[in-house]
Amino acid sequence: MGTINQTWVSSFILLGLSSDWRTQVSLFVLFLAMYLVTVLGNILIIVLICLDSHLHTPMYFFLTNLSLVDVSYATTIVPQLLVNFLEEKKLIPYLSCAAQLFFSLGLGGIEFVLLATMAYDRFVAVCNPLRYSAIMHGGLCVRLVAASWIGGFLNSLMQTAITFQLPMCTNQVIDHISCELLAVVRLACVDTSSNEVTIMASSIILLMTPFLLVLLSYIRIISTILKIQSTQGRKKAFQTCASHLTVVALCYGMAIFTYIQPHSTPNILQEKMISLFYALLTPMLNPVIYSVRNKEVKGAWQKLLGQFYELKSKLTSS
Repeated sequence: MGTINQTWVSSFILLGLSSDWRTQVSLFVLFLAMYLVTVLGNILIIVLICLDSHLHTPMYFFLTNLSLVDVSYATTIVPQLLVNFLEEKKLIPYLSCAAQLFFSLGLGGIEFVLLATMAYDRFVAVCNPLRYSAIMHGGLCVRLVAASWIGGFLNSLMQTAITFQLPMCTNQVIDHISCELLAVVRLACVDTSSNEVTIMASSIILLMTPFLLVLLSYIRIISTILKIQSTQGRKKAFQTCASHLTVVALCYGMAIFTYIQPHSTPNILQEKMISLFYALLTPMLNPVIYSVRNKEVKGAWQKLLGQFYELKSKLTSS
């Protein structure tokens, strides 16, 4: 049997979405605008929660972390994507590719666990409201968030280390918008069965387990809401969960579709579209969803804007 030429590459080429220059310029403008909206929206949510004492509750503590994860995830993917639109040869150094995979995979895992934590928070709020403050105390909230961050990055460290130990031979063309896990694994010139098993196990632990916890939480929540006698009471209880449920549907739906079947024949364009949806659209929509569908956040915005206009009028008159 011949031996495999296990040459280690120093950089990769990201094919991205298109090789047509006009298309790339158009996409650059579109994605730059979306990225700026994403950063601005999530930072404003974080600042609003910090400034308004009425939002200093477990739910908004988790939302602050979710916004931080969203803006960090987008920043891990989008700037490199924008640079590639303007470059003829879309190179990314080996270490930069590894770093991008590490942070994107870690932040993605953190988001899934955070969403499950937020579902538990909503479960306690709806199903056990009288003991909510006693159960969701500050110490528990900090431990839950810390577990999300530590678990996400530990999994990412393991996956990144295993993936970049694979010999790529002379393969350096990644047919994707970023150094995405499955796209990098496909470059290997050795059998990757063990990697695919690891990806599946990771998907079950950091994707399916939180998803099942979210599902169980909402089964109990819906069951409790249906037992409420008044229509107004049911509507109020549902409104406390509506924003979170919308975000869960967006995040988990796309991620499960992407990662849960690594053995299937890859549809590269489909994978790119899903990655774009997750890197750009979801982080951009999350602040909008929590602002539009949440009375407390809308009230805080109105209060903050009122204070701003009041201060502006005082400065103008003086």
